Amino acid sequence: MSMNADLGKPRELTGLQQRRALYQPELPPCLQGKAIRVEFGDSTMTIDPTCANMVAQGFPHTFGQPLVHFLKPNKMDAQANEEHPPIRVGVVFSGRQSPGGHNVIWGIYDAIKTQNPQSVLLGFIGGTEGLFANQTLDITDDVLSAYKNQGGFDFLGRTVDQIHTTEQVNAAMSTCCDLDLDGLVIIGGVTSNSDAAQLAETFANHNCKTKVVGVPVSLNGDLKNQFVETTVGFDTVCKVNSQLVSNVCLDAISAGKYYHFVRVMGWKASHVALECALQSQPNMVILGEEVAFSKLTLKEIISKICDGVQARAAQEKYHGVLLISEGLIESIPEMFALIQEINILHGNKVPENNIPSQLSPWATALYNYLPPFIRRELLLHQDSDNSAQLSQIDTEQLLAHLVEAEMNRRTKEGKYKGRKFSSVCHFFGYQARGSLPSNFDCDYAYVLGHICTHILAAGLNGYMAFATNLKEPTNKWRCAAVPLTAMMSVKRHSRSPGAVPTGKPVIHPSPVDLQGKAYAVLREKASSFLLDDFYRTPGGIQFDGSGADVKPITLTVEDQDYLGDIELLQDYLEKVRNIVKPGCSREILKAAISSMSSVKDVLKVMSAPFNAGLPLFNLN
Repeated sequence: MSMNADLGKPRELTGLQQRRALYQPELPPCLQGKAIRVEFGDSTMTIDPTCANMVAQGFPHTFGQPLVHFLKPNKMDAQANEEHPPIRVGVVFSGRQSPGGHNVIWGIYDAIKTQNPQSVLLGFIGGTEGLFANQTLDITDDVLSAYKNQGGFDFLGRTVDQIHTTEQVNAAMSTCCDLDLDGLVIIGGVTSNSDAAQLAETFANHNCKTKVVGVPVSLNGDLKNQFVETTVGFDTVCKVNSQLVSNVCLDAISAGKYYHFVRVMGWKASHVALECALQSQPNMVILGEEVAFSKLTLKEIISKICDGVQARAAQEKYHGVLLISEGLIESIPEMFALIQEINILHGNKVPENNIPSQLSPWATALYNYLPPFIRRELLLHQDSDNSAQLSQIDTEQLLAHLVEAEMNRRTKEGKYKGRKFSSVCHFFGYQARGSLPSNFDCDYAYVLGHICTHILAAGLNGYMAFATNLKEPTNKWRCAAVPLTAMMSVKRHSRSPGAVPTGKPVIHPSPVDLQGKAYAVLREKASSFLLDDFYRTPGGIQFDGSGADVKPITLTVEDQDYLGDIELLQDYLEKVRNIVKPGCSREILKAAISSMSSVKDVLKVMSAPFNAGLPLFNLN
C-alpha cells in the first residue's frame, strides 16, 4: 500500500497559520498539573433501556462499566497519582476531516509527556489503512508544531472510515500487539466510535493489552447525546458555512431576482443546517427531521416552497434563500424507499447500469420521474457505511428544478402573476472541512486529548473522552470518560411503543431534537424569516476580540450539563439519606417512602422509548 510521502512532514506556514500555531488552548483546573484525581461513579446503562440486554450480550467485557470523573485533587488526596510509568499510545484519524482534529493529538502528546517524558505517541499514516499496514510516525514536538491549531487532517491523513470486518479488526490487533501499544485513540464520528467499541471488546476478549479510546470529532454534530454536548469541528464548520450563507443572502437581496437554494453538509442529521439557519437567518429552512416526522412527500415540499415564493411575491420580493440539510433527500418517504431499494441492489453486487431495470414498478415510476442528473447520482456507489453518498446527491438542484416547473404551471393556470422564477444552487460542505479551527474547537479538542491520556493512565478500555458544561468558560468545564456501550442502541423499525429492537448495537447519529430549545427558537422565527429579510451577517471566524469566544447557538441555548446534573442528584440523595437516618420519625420515613415511590413511577414511564416532535415549516 502506498502512502502519501508528504503526510507528517514539517511545512511552511503562512503568517496567519504561524500566529494560530502560537495560540495556547486553555485547560480546565481538573486537568492542570501532573496529579489528577480519578473518581469512579456508578455503572452505566444504555441510552435505550430496552436495548440493554442486547448490548450486554454483544459486549460482555465492556458493557456496564462505570462513569469516570477526572477532578482536581484535594490536599493529601490519596487518589491523585503523580507517578506514571511510560506508556506507548497510537492515534488514528478514522472519521471525515474536521477542524480541530490535530489538537486532539496535541493534547494527547502534551499530557503523556507531562506524565512521563519517556512515553511514546505514534501516529498512523493514512488513517485506518495505515493502522492495518502498521505505517507509523513517531510524533515529536518538532513535527507537531506545524499542525497545532491547524485545519484538516493532513498531519496523518485518513482513508476508509471503518474498522469492522474480521480482516480489519485482526489487522488492527496485530499492529497494536506488534507495536506493544498500551492504548489506541480513534478520532472520528458515530461510525468510527462504534468501531472503537467493537475493537475494545475484541481486544479484551483476546487478552490484548491495548486499551481503546474514542474521541467525538465530526463536522456533522450528530454524535450528540446526554454525555456529548457537541463534537469537535462542528463550531468551525457552522461558522464558515454561516458566513457563506449570509454572503448569499446579501447577494440575493442586492440583485433582487434570484432564489438561492443552499445545501449544507451534515450527513443524515440536520444539526449544521439548524445552526447555520440561526446564525444567518435565511428565508426558508427545511430540516430532514421535520420532513420525516410530518411524512411530507416530495410534491408537498415543493408545494410549500412555492407557496412561500408566492407569499414573498405578494410583497414584491422576487428573491430569497432556502437552506436545506444534506440528509433531506433520505427523509422524504418515497425517496428513502427508492434509495433503500438501490442500496439493496448495490449490496447484491448488481452493476450500476443494471440497477434501474431491477427496481420494483413503483420505484421505477419514481426513478423515471426524477431529472436525469438525480438518477445518475442515486446510483453512485455507496459510502463506507453502506449508505447513499448524500454529499454527491444534488438535492438543492432537484428542488430548484421542481419548484421552477411548479411555478411555471401556476403561471400558466393564472395562479401566479409575478415575475418569472429564477434560481441559483450551492452546496457548502468541503469548503469548511479544512478551515482553521475556532478557539472553541481548539480548546475542546486539546482538552479531549488530555482526557484520553488520563483514561489510558487509569487502565480503562472501551471509553470515550468527553466534557460537559461547554457553554461556560473553559475553567468551568467538567471532564470525564464514558463507556462507548452507554451510547449504543439498536434500531427500531417502527415508532410504536411496543416496537422490538432489531439489528446490531451501534452508536446511532442523533437527529435534531424537535422538542429542543434550539429548534423552538427557529420555529418561533420561521414566519418572520420567510417574509422579512432579517438576514444576519456573522462574518468570518474571529480569533481575537469580542467575537473570538462566541459558541454555537444550538449549544448555548440548551441546558446540557449532564455531569453537573448527576452531581446535583447525588447531593439531593445524600441530603435525603441524612434526613432519614435510623432514629428519624415514622412520619418522615413514610413521607420519604411515598415520595420515592412516586419518583420511581414517574421515571419508569419516562424511561419508555418515545419519539415525537413538531413540524416547523408551516406557512399558516
